[in-house]
Amino acid sequence: MSFNLENLLQYEPKELLVLLKQDSSSAFTRIYNRYWKQLFAIAYNRLNEIETAEDIVHDVFSALWANRHKVQIDTLENYLAAATKYMVLNRLRKLERERMYNTNLHATPVVDISPESLLHYKRILEIVKQEVDNLPERCKLIFAYSRNEGMATKQIAQKLNISPKTVENQLSKAIKSIKAATRSFTISVLPAVFAILT
Repeated sequence: MSFNLENLLQYEPKELLVLLKQDSSSAFTRIYNRYWKQLFAIAYNRLNEIETAEDIVHDVFSALWANRHKVQIDTLENYLAAATKYMVLNRLRKLERERMYNTNLHATPVVDISPESLLHYKRILEIVKQEVDNLPERCKLIFAYSRNEGMATKQIAQKLNISPKTVENQLSKAIKSIKAATRSFTISVLPAVFAILT
């Protein structure tokens, strides 16, 4: 089918997708202009943060362009809306994990903790950080995606183009290494480890 780029405003979504797969930046711009307000509304209604919503819309369209040759899209509007909701959900999960981590890290203990235990608590966090930094590069990256970004095993596998089993093995390796490094500490300070490993 022959397309006239001067009349992109008249093209249907499926026609724009054909052009997109042919690396048409004009078609991409038209898709962006047609749908960005709708996607921004979806993100903002769930996050109530303008900058975060804008970031998600940017990420959605960046992913669309990056994957234009391999992504299979039946209905463009539905695809973009679903991608936006998915990224919003990931962002909310990440924020919740950060909130829970900070709560565990800064929560006031129910029982008194001795100054010695508090020193151990600080030391154990330093050891964990050092142990993570000393992990092999790929293992460290996978651990960071899992614990810092809140990404699931399948997501990490797709991002790094490796099998989910490899991701699981690398995570297991990282956790075993951290547990071994902190084995000498008493039970009273082990919650600091569990807050990071779980």
